[in-house]
Amino acid sequence: MTLKSDLGSYRKSYSKNTIFEFKDFNNPLALFSQWFKDFDNDITDSEANAMSLSTISIDGFPKNRIVLLKEFNEDGFTFYTNYNSDKGLSISKNNKVCLSFFWEEHERQVIIKGHAEKISDFKSKEYFKSRPRGSQLGAIVSDQSTVIDSKKKLVTRLYELENKYMNSSIPKPSNWGGYIVSPVEYEFWQGGENRLHDRARFLRENNSWTKERLSP
Repeated sequence: MTLKSDLGSYRKSYSKNTIFEFKDFNNPLALFSQWFKDFDNDITDSEANAMSLSTISIDGFPKNRIVLLKEFNEDGFTFYTNYNSDKGLSISKNNKVCLSFFWEEHERQVIIKGHAEKISDFKSKEYFKSRPRGSQLGAIVSDQSTVIDSKKKLVTRLYELENKYMNSSIPKPSNWGGYIVSPVEYEFWQGGENRLHDRARFLRENNSWTKERLSP
């Protein structure tokens, strides 16, 4: 089998939307909310809340992974994970993170820089209770990011826990919970014809946002 490495011929034209002026958008959260709603309403078989989370790992390298956004409001963007995972340990050392959403069908991208902090244990417990039992058990079974011998051990442990909690509620692990990312910068990207994409950056200064258009 021949492996193709030259992707220079790959092309895609962007022409679905354009934003000539961003003057009508002074609140980045409102614009994010509108774009999220647009995609969520139009593309029903995709996860609009899937986002790339970038952290600086303990080895000094940046690392991206896909996580699911579970809440967003004026305070920030919330997701849940194992606090002892690679991402959790990275955040404990350097809480500067970056979120990225790419809604391909709408030719839109949003990049959000911010600081990640743990949410309250109470709120994490409330969300944990709302999860399917299988997901609750999975959070206990998986010592996330650690090396394992085989998947069989995970499956065996899952069956053991299913029997243990068959007639009782499942407690949230102490090392599992949520983070909220408080934004300091948003960047909105809308694909445009002839690669003249629309880009707008919002920077937080004190308690307000400044806005500027960027060259594509």
